[in-house]
Amino acid sequence: MDKIPSFCVNHLILERGIYVSRKDSVNGNIITTFDIRMKRPNREPVLHPDTIHTIEHLAATFLRNHPQWKERIIYWGPMGCLTGNYLIVQGDLDSKDIVPLMRETFEFISTFEGDVPGASPRDCGNYLMMNLPVARIEAKRFLDEVLVNPPLEYGG
Repeated sequence: MDKIPSFCVNHLILERGIYVSRKDSVNGNIITTFDIRMKRPNREPVLHPDTIHTIEHLAATFLRNHPQWKERIIYWGPMGCLTGNYLIVQGDLDSKDIVPLMRETFEFISTFEGDVPGASPRDCGNYLMMNLPVARIEAKRFLDEVLVNPPLEYGG
């Protein structure tokens, strides 16, 4: 079998940032998949499952309610390696196009207070696997250290 594109990225040198992972044509429309890389793969601890799960609930809720972007958001979800998230958006976009949106998203997560949306037995298959305090810390770290001047193109 052919190696899929995401396995062709050199994870030994990949930095935190926002990268175009792929662009696909679906019924004549382009959709763009972004790699929202929160951790340096194989060089720093990954996000704990309860942390990335909380980030998933908050980011997906925020993005699907965003006044300008909600109609274009297709998916937000964690990477299996727990080093970041995928964002799938309708449109032929570049990383720079979503930087303001990611700043808003991570600001929302880093300051969120209250009950995590969807964190109930009726709404989520593992609603107890949440950690809002650590999710807020990780979101603030990504916001302050990466989203101020994010790498936008992967060079390796």
